[in-house]
Amino acid sequence: MDFRFTDDQLSIQSIARDFAQKRIAPVAAELDAKGEFPLDNIREMGQLGLMGIEVPEEYGGAGMDPVAYVLAMVEIAAADAATSTIMSVNNSLFCNGILKNGTEEQKQKYVRAISSGEAIGAYALTEPQSGSDASNMHTRAVKNADGDWVINGKKSWITSGPVARYIVLFAVTTPGIGAKGVSAFVIDTQRPGFLAGKTEPKLGIRASATCEIEFHDYICPKEDLLGQEGKGFSIAMGVLDAGRIGIASQAVGIARAAYEATLQWSRDRKAFGSPIGTFQMTQAKIADMKCKLDAALLLTLRAAWTKGQVEKTGGRFGTEASMVKLVASEAAMWITHQAVQIHGGMGYSKEMPLERYFRDAKITEIYEGTSEIQRLVIARAETGLR
Repeated sequence: MDFRFTDDQLSIQSIARDFAQKRIAPVAAELDAKGEFPLDNIREMGQLGLMGIEVPEEYGGAGMDPVAYVLAMVEIAAADAATSTIMSVNNSLFCNGILKNGTEEQKQKYVRAISSGEAIGAYALTEPQSGSDASNMHTRAVKNADGDWVINGKKSWITSGPVARYIVLFAVTTPGIGAKGVSAFVIDTQRPGFLAGKTEPKLGIRASATCEIEFHDYICPKEDLLGQEGKGFSIAMGVLDAGRIGIASQAVGIARAAYEATLQWSRDRKAFGSPIGTFQMTQAKIADMKCKLDAALLLTLRAAWTKGQVEKTGGRFGTEASMVKLVASEAAMWITHQAVQIHGGMGYSKEMPLERYFRDAKITEIYEGTSEIQRLVIARAETGLR
């Protein structure tokens, strides 16, 4: 296996690292404390190609591959997980879904706007009563006399919901047949009938705005049906496979930031007359942190490479995506936990970023499929049993 990166991959990684260190890291703590959306940074990231890394150039993107996306995501997440969440949704859930299933007109109108940073995208699958049971949705879309869709219902935990211009929405078009009755739509939030609720007060990724959204007789033009009627749930699951690689990349970035801070602390902090990095218990933790971090990164790169191959030849990469999402998210939670422990009281203080890394890491085990759901996906793929 060739572990060397291409010049293009290294270039986007360098661009992301430079922007993350100069523009994102200096304001990350302040934006976290205020829960303030980093709109200016997101727009500039669009101009740099970071909001549409895998989007072909004809639709305003960087035209790169999934490995390039992973490398850039890790750099942004290491500076601020909240910013990387916005980046992940725009790249993986919004642009990817329309590129794979949209018409030429939809790609030109919606993907170009998001990948350039001109607008913010979102993805609306979860409902208040559904959670991991994503097919249990109540939001309805009914055709009117003109063939357009009248949508009513509520979605919850919508990342970028308060600021999104366009949203990929999933709603029931044929009741009573479960997942086969779900269709996908592209929503323009400036049309009448759309309402964004209050921003959720979250434990972590606080600069990433999240809210409920509601539809009250919202008219979605027939040309904004995404893919075929009744194929929405399969679109949603396919998009989530890509999204899980993005969340794994985010988890690796958070874990790397916590690990690097811990390495420096272990050299600088002294106890009993010696750097704490000379103590065997600290050394054991650092060794385990390093192993988990590298294992998560390599699995993430493998999943990204597999996605790239599958897109050329056909097939699925769901198992690889679930594996890396599970391993990387749990590694991030474990590594940030150990990082706080090694920092002692200072790790618990907001004077240092460790407590933010710890808070941010937790969500990676929950959204875009909990760790429990990932284990189900992997086990069912391995056994062939349901």
